[in-house]
Amino acid sequence: MVIFMEKVIEKLQNSLNDDEAAIIKSDANRFYLTGFSSSDGIVLLTRKSAYFLIDFRYFEKAKREVKNFEVLLLTKTISQINDICKTQGIKTVFTECDKITLGEFSLYKKSFLADISSDNKIGEMLELLRSVKSAREIENIKKAQEITDKTFSYILEKIKSGKTEKEIALQMEFYLRGLGSEGISFDFIVVSGKNSSLPHGVPTDKKIENGDFVTMDFGAVIGGYRSDMTRTVAVGFVTDEQRKVYDTVLKAQEIAFENIKPDVICKDVDFCARDFINKSGYEGCFGHGLGHSVGIEIHENPSFNTRCETALKSGMVLTVEPGIYLENKFGVRIEDMVIINDNSFENITKSSKELLIL
Repeated sequence: MVIFMEKVIEKLQNSLNDDEAAIIKSDANRFYLTGFSSSDGIVLLTRKSAYFLIDFRYFEKAKREVKNFEVLLLTKTISQINDICKTQGIKTVFTECDKITLGEFSLYKKSFLADISSDNKIGEMLELLRSVKSAREIENIKKAQEITDKTFSYILEKIKSGKTEKEIALQMEFYLRGLGSEGISFDFIVVSGKNSSLPHGVPTDKKIENGDFVTMDFGAVIGGYRSDMTRTVAVGFVTDEQRKVYDTVLKAQEIAFENIKPDVICKDVDFCARDFINKSGYEGCFGHGLGHSVGIEIHENPSFNTRCETALKSGMVLTVEPGIYLENKFGVRIEDMVIINDNSFENITKSSKELLIL
């Protein structure tokens, strides 16, 4: 991982001229470059130097753990950055324009001695670098997904009529953390009955009833990297309409899989699954993208949606999550994680997708 990061940092530095610098402040990009988790801090890169400025709360630990950077105690942000830029003859500073607020940008513009560029080349480069995962990143994502699969197997024994959505969500989180997850990948979605028609519904005090679909969207975190999976199960019984919707969603995912391989454009994969759902009589009932990249953040780029023109590359990790949502009735979503390889892809989500009636 250290050698991989050396190359990443070198690529960023090589994109700078001798009189240019880059400030990287967002949590995800800062963690990506340093491997160090903190609530604050600044990465400052010049063509020849790499600095990690971190405040007193984290300074001692950062000095021990952070490689490839000169670790500096952050005391007065503006003056410290100005001093470094003055010493190295920096005239232009690039920022992650897509990650900072207008207020931050205005402060930099007013306070820095160097000119602050509105060119987002550093942000775009980091997004591109992060879209293809290293072997270590993939290893962490796989470990996180293993925990997620085990949590699904565990919770199947707990789901029953009379349990609330909140109770199920809490039991899932407790078990997942007990298996070694560093936290939850995102706020879990556990919705049942009519609530399952809400793609991003939150767990409520609603009690699960016989005849309900229960949709669970959840994930674990290992080494700062996340997993993401969704399963929909039934309680007691299903109607013919529920079974038809479930089978349609599952078939849409299978069609997407048939089209996933290197060099395929993301939006074309989305189209194949979406077109099948629409032609099956559910046009307008699948209103989100087919999937998204996952890594340090739960939603990264590229994505399977109607707009993304990115071509798939080996090392990309994306979800494939078609869904159908019938307003005020029920919904179904099935989500797996895939890793693009040289010829096709590897599905790292192992939980059953058979329609389970508990």
